[in-house]
Amino acid sequence: MNSIARRIFALAACAAIAGGAAGCGSENAADNSSAGGETTTAAETAPEGESAPAPSAAPIDIDFEGDGTAKVTVDGTKLTVGGKELFINGVNTPWDKWNDFGSDKFNYAFWDMHFAELEEAGINASRIWINCADMVGVKLDESGKFSEVTDKHWQDLDVLFTIAKKHHIYIMATLMSFDHFKDSNNGYQSWRDMVCSEDNINSFVEGYVVPFVKRYDSCDYLWSIDLMNEPDWVHENAESGKLGWNELGDLFSREAAAIHDNSDILVTIGFGMIKYNSDKYDGNYGSDSFLMNRSGKKSSYLDFYSTHYYYWEKPWFDYPFDKSPTDFGLDGTKPCVIGEVAANDVAESGETLELKYGNVLDNGWNGIMAWTSNGVDACGDMTDIAPAAAKVMEKAPEKVHPLG
Repeated sequence: MNSIARRIFALAACAAIAGGAAGCGSENAADNSSAGGETTTAAETAPEGESAPAPSAAPIDIDFEGDGTAKVTVDGTKLTVGGKELFINGVNTPWDKWNDFGSDKFNYAFWDMHFAELEEAGINASRIWINCADMVGVKLDESGKFSEVTDKHWQDLDVLFTIAKKHHIYIMATLMSFDHFKDSNNGYQSWRDMVCSEDNINSFVEGYVVPFVKRYDSCDYLWSIDLMNEPDWVHENAESGKLGWNELGDLFSREAAAIHDNSDILVTIGFGMIKYNSDKYDGNYGSDSFLMNRSGKKSSYLDFYSTHYYYWEKPWFDYPFDKSPTDFGLDGTKPCVIGEVAANDVAESGETLELKYGNVLDNGWNGIMAWTSNGVDACGDMTDIAPAAAKVMEKAPEKVHPLG
């Protein structure tokens, strides 16, 4: 997700920038060959509240392991749990205090109370940025080679996944964001250098991704890993490096292979727009053929698509809420979730979130996740989301909670 409400859009021929507007969406992208957007760094606007951070040993017994009963799997174009269809009646809770996991900002009480609120509202999943930017829990050296994962990073995640199990909230864990690559981010050059070196990529995968999935493969409520939040802007925008899809694909393909080779956790990429996730536009850089070609490994693939959608995209990339995934432009080979949609854009789009959630369910999508459940920017909170989640629960409770 673009981290705050003000979006900036890349113009086509000369990469000039068209002004964004306040709110979660904006107008004035140039044309459908280069429509894009991003925001100023979320760290600049992350909440400054002074709630007491939890100690490393939070007041909870660590217990994130499951027996596989609640594990999410893929069956054709369906997500399933225990052989029954699952619909992701979801949200984004991207962070509490920006770079939570591995810092002194991690607050056990916030996550416990908020997950309880989500559970009560009939929400079954949340997308969380495990790493927001900088080098807090996960560190590279100046050359872009993996350096270390801190003990505090693992401790905080142990607690997070324990709370997720307690409240039956499936977690989509986002490993990095375009924010890592921005000029304004500390260490941005190391992240760019990591992506542009096969040796550095391998060091990151072996040093972080593999230990991550081995540690949490037994956690039934870690249902998926989102390799990067909106890599579109890393490719399109000069301030994020304008890296090529081949370089980004080298990272994604090796991460996906490592996850599949070492765990049963599902894999996706949170593309900011369908432009780069569909042969209908500029190419599907999450397709099996692209990723397998970059790594040469058959285990380099995504398990499902999770394209983001904001109303500013409509003039260029159609509208998903009245269409099936294939009619929208996805290839029809995998389950499809709308990984982000603004929770409160009714004034802009003319449609309530309640209507969108209901239509997505009716049109054959496998889930939808509003931005955000905890109001970290101007794109909404549970006041906006609760009626939408209730609509899905009313229409298909057996898909929201397949295990009862």
